[in-house]
Amino acid sequence: MGETTVRDVDGDLALARDGDDAAFGRLVAPLRRELHAHCYRILGSAHDADDALQDALVKAWRGLGGFQGRSSLRTWLHTVATRVCLDLVDARGRRALPMDLGPASDRPVTGDVPVTEVAWLGPYPDEPGARAEEREAVELAFVAALQHLPGNQRAALVLFEVLGFSAAEIAATMDTSTASVNSALQRARKLVAEKVPDPTQQRTLREVDDARLRDVVTGYSSALQRGDAEALVALLTEDVTWSMPPMAHWYAGLGPVAAFARAVPLGGCGSWRHLEVTANGQVAVASYLRPPAAPADEPHRPWSIDVLTLRGDRIAAVTSFIGAEHHARFGLPAELR
Repeated sequence: MGETTVRDVDGDLALARDGDDAAFGRLVAPLRRELHAHCYRILGSAHDADDALQDALVKAWRGLGGFQGRSSLRTWLHTVATRVCLDLVDARGRRALPMDLGPASDRPVTGDVPVTEVAWLGPYPDEPGARAEEREAVELAFVAALQHLPGNQRAALVLFEVLGFSAAEIAATMDTSTASVNSALQRARKLVAEKVPDPTQQRTLREVDDARLRDVVTGYSSALQRGDAEALVALLTEDVTWSMPPMAHWYAGLGPVAAFARAVPLGGCGSWRHLEVTANGQVAVASYLRPPAAPADEPHRPWSIDVLTLRGDRIAAVTSFIGAEHHARFGLPAELR
């Protein structure tokens, strides 16, 4: 950080302490995205992250007089945000994916209905220009694994592994001992290692040829649009899974997934259109649907954000987050022709 920038930060800090909310806004603006992603990792929901960040910034604004500068402003703001997130974890519980609720279905379920009493994990839009490390820290498998941890272990692991806090800093953040933090980290690492596949999606994406990667993503979209089950199946691994929160049913293995695809998305849902996006540091497509009974000039409406998890150059998991609200968060159009 250059000298001028340091003076600007110090000046804004002094102004903010005197009640200048514009100066406070300038202080937090460079950290807002990082803080929001931090809240998402702990809470598993971009909507909950919105609430947590808003609450944390209000608390930070009101408590700025207590910031003594013994740590960086970044560290202090993450401390405030972490405490807010832990309160939300206690109040709202953890976010789930369909595979957390029960075994896979062995035959297609038609007419599936949303399960509204479950707090579902949600997708997260990527920030343009984000570093590989930042994308890796919001990968779907990692965030889903975090949801299986108690709040204190979840926060400790994110602070240590993602943000580089020391055990002593985490202990101060969570008002506990360094020994307790080290114990929480040990337990958290063990569970996450069991649930997060290796290699990461970031490493996989680096290793797959760009042309092949485009073929996979466009092949997935075009197979759905053409109703081509064979082309879709050719892109999948033998142990592929397909889940669709907020629907509770999910499918595992090439046979059940292929049967589901033929019966549901390829078997009469209607006409599909897609846009390529990125979500949770992974390749993804935004799906738009026009029901079969709709007139031919009716536009396609938002249906789901399909996050694709790759193993090599095949799709090992499709997680279709159903709901138009996801498209709005991704800044996507409200309809496609």
